[in-house]
Amino acid sequence: MSAVLRVPTVLRPAMGGASVIAVEGSTVGEVLFKLTTTYPAVKGQLLNDDGTLHRFLNVYVNDDDVRYLGGVNALITNNDEITLLPAVAGGLW
Repeated sequence: MSAVLRVPTVLRPAMGGASVIAVEGSTVGEVLFKLTTTYPAVKGQLLNDDGTLHRFLNVYVNDDDVRYLGGVNALITNNDEITLLPAVAGGLW
């Protein structure tokens, strides 16, 4: 399946500056695995060593949080839009 991946600003330098990338895969896990193969510098920010999603990464397929769709097993269909949203921490008390 072919989908579009929206790349957040913080990950763009490690992904050749791209804001949108065409990706292939039938699940979120397949897409992210292929992505980390092409751009190995982002692997630690996207996936844990066991292949699960990094806990500070939110992933959406067509605006639906993949945590409620099966995580890395969430299915991807043609023309889906995948959005990566790294969690941001910090601030003033």
